[in-house]
Amino acid sequence: MIQGNIQLTLLMGPVVPVPAPRLVVEALQSVTVTNSAGATSGFQLEFAFNSSSELNTIFLVTPALSSSVATPPLRVLLIVTINGMPAPLFDGIMTNVQVQPGQDGKPGTVNVTGDDLTRVMDSQAFDGIPFPAMPIAARVALICAKYAAFGIIPLPIPEIFLDIPIPVDKIPAQQGTDLAYINQLATEVGHVFYIEPGPAPGTNIAYFGPEIKVGVPQPALSVDMGPHTNVESLNFSFDPTNGVLPIVLIQNQQTRVPIPLPIPDLNPLQPPLAAIPTSLSNIKVLKDTAKMTPPKALSKGLAEAAKSQDSVTASGSLDVLRYGRLLKARQLVGVRGAGLAYDGLYFVKSVTNTLKAGEFKQRFELTRNGLVSLTPRVPA
Repeated sequence: MIQGNIQLTLLMGPVVPVPAPRLVVEALQSVTVTNSAGATSGFQLEFAFNSSSELNTIFLVTPALSSSVATPPLRVLLIVTINGMPAPLFDGIMTNVQVQPGQDGKPGTVNVTGDDLTRVMDSQAFDGIPFPAMPIAARVALICAKYAAFGIIPLPIPEIFLDIPIPVDKIPAQQGTDLAYINQLATEVGHVFYIEPGPAPGTNIAYFGPEIKVGVPQPALSVDMGPHTNVESLNFSFDPTNGVLPIVLIQNQQTRVPIPLPIPDLNPLQPPLAAIPTSLSNIKVLKDTAKMTPPKALSKGLAEAAKSQDSVTASGSLDVLRYGRLLKARQLVGVRGAGLAYDGLYFVKSVTNTLKAGEFKQRFELTRNGLVSLTPRVPA
């Protein structure tokens, strides 16, 4: 699929994808890819076909084979080349196929949907596997190493308040699938877990750690700036009641009396992006932290404090050809031309990519923890 300076490459296959057959590429009508912080990423491919098309065989037989434990799932890799620079757009597995036959001489459609590679980690339970004297980051790295064949490279970040279980007291054991267990560990220490394609096509970073809101910002989204405008729409929303002060309960081991401890929003990995921060209008007591160790309770409190401060949200759409590159989720981006209150840096919470013949557009959602920019200028 070629459109101006943008080219889409489709690769498919079990475990190691290969270039898709020509008849599949020619039948491809549209591609939709969603990347979102805090949710599973997914894709949808729409193909045109008729009753005699070989797509019937390819996409109807493959799901039946992929449902077998002994047969690897069908992996789908999408690579976008913009101005000669290739970048992985999505890497995942196919999970569902829907067929709508054609009518009145019009071709039918085949819709192929799938999830990112976290779906591979959610297929089989490994109950009872012990992890003696291993910190959480080491457990995550060991689990992710099993999926090296899918190009998964583990990147676990240790929790701020390290808690290593002593074998004579407790030996942690896995319950459920690999994905369920890692998500459970992430919840316990206030981390996130996701798999992101790249940096090279065919490789994926399995990130386990705090939600990072620092780094080099992406080129600014410009609105109402004449020839410099590069977004089609941009809308803002401000909710001053969103600020929450979490209070964790830490239990005294001798007296068994819970000690309340307020947690301020002071995370070095999530510095404030606005000069006027969100005011604290609510108090949330995390009662379940009394059963945790003090390090885990404090980590969960920090995560709750960070995510509750995003009082400013923005949503909009852009044309990739005009923007000049892919807007990526889970990174910072600048906004200019929206006025004093809303200009500045934002965290990209989600991006939905829609690619059709002749166009490539993105819908996005941004968040920030207050009004008025802390930076006088943003990268253009």
